[in-house]
Amino acid sequence: MSLKKINTVLAAAFILFILWFGTEYILSPEATAPGYGLPSWPSGDGDGFLIIKGIRDVVMALVLGILLVTGHRRALGWALLVEALAAYGDMTNVLAHHGSVATALGVHCLTATLMVVNGLLIMRETRNVAAAPETPAPQPA
Repeated sequence: MSLKKINTVLAAAFILFILWFGTEYILSPEATAPGYGLPSWPSGDGDGFLIIKGIRDVVMALVLGILLVTGHRRALGWALLVEALAAYGDMTNVLAHHGSVATALGVHCLTATLMVVNGLLIMRETRNVAAAPETPAPQPA
């Protein structure tokens, strides 16, 4: 299997995972929230804040999906690198609030690190394309 196919499968898996997870936060935030890793969750009107996380995740997945479908692979690599920061931020948030270390590292950190690896692999895959000099069009004799 070529590097491009592996990268495409990994990116598609991230897109589907992020889209699914974000949708779960939007549709049933109270049921999904405990898996985030924090020790306690807001009650009452606090569900609105959980839906914000879901909307963020869905938008992030859509950005990655559009870049993948339209073939903007180098931009996809950069977007994966940048969007990994959100998962690292989630990890930091869980750890800073004395949440589950296992979830912080096993879910958020692992996801972010795999996104970075996938982004770097895509950047490597597209490196030669981006660096290739333009060949001038042949001139009529």
